[in-house]
Amino acid sequence: MKFLKYSFLLGAMTILILLPATFAANKAEDPYEKIEKITQELIVIISLHQKDYPKNEKQYFDAISDLLINTVDFNYIAKKVVGQYRTDITKQQRLLFAEKFRQGLIETYGRGLINYGNQQIVLINRSPLKKGQKTLIVQQEIISSGNKFPLRYSMARKKTGEWMVINMTISGINLRDIFRNQFSQSVQQMSGDFDAVISGWATKFE
Repeated sequence: MKFLKYSFLLGAMTILILLPATFAANKAEDPYEKIEKITQELIVIISLHQKDYPKNEKQYFDAISDLLINTVDFNYIAKKVVGQYRTDITKQQRLLFAEKFRQGLIETYGRGLINYGNQQIVLINRSPLKKGQKTLIVQQEIISSGNKFPLRYSMARKKTGEWMVINMTISGINLRDIFRNQFSQSVQQMSGDFDAVISGWATKFE
C-alpha cells in the first residue's frame, strides 16, 4: 500500500512540473490555464504509452523531456538543492548536476506516472494576477478513491513573461527541501567529493 501511495505521488509530482513549451513566447500567459492545459496534455501522453510500456520507455521519457526542458527552471532548482555548497563547486559541476537532476526527475517520476488512472484533478485557488506579480502559488487537489492529495506549485515569472516552476509541495512534503537534504547527506558520505556526489546522484522521493 505504501509503495502504491508513493507511486501515485510520484505521478502527481510529474503533473506538477510538466508545462508546455508552446507557452514560452506568450508574455501574457495565465499560469492557472497553463497548468490545467498541461494536465490534459500529459494524460494524453500517458494513454499513448501505457499499453506498450516499458518497451517504449525511451520514447515515453523523451516525450516528457520535450515538455520539461524549456519550462522548468532546473538550473534554479539545482542551485537551491546544492544550497550551502554552491560556492564550493565549479560552474561546470553545477551545470552537470542540473542535467543529472533533470534526467533523474524525468525517469523517476515518469515511471511513477505511467500507472495513472482516472483520478480527478481540480484547481482550487484561481485568483486574478496583480500587476507586476512575479511569484505565485497554484494549488490543485488530486481526488482518488475518496482521498484528496493537495498539490502546490511554486512558480516565478521571468523577464520574458513566462511562468516557470521553481518548487513543488505534495501533501505537505517540500520536494526541494528533500533533495537539498539528500545532496547534503551525499556530500558528507563522499567526504566532500562533489564529482562523486554528482556522478552517483539518483533523485529519490522518500
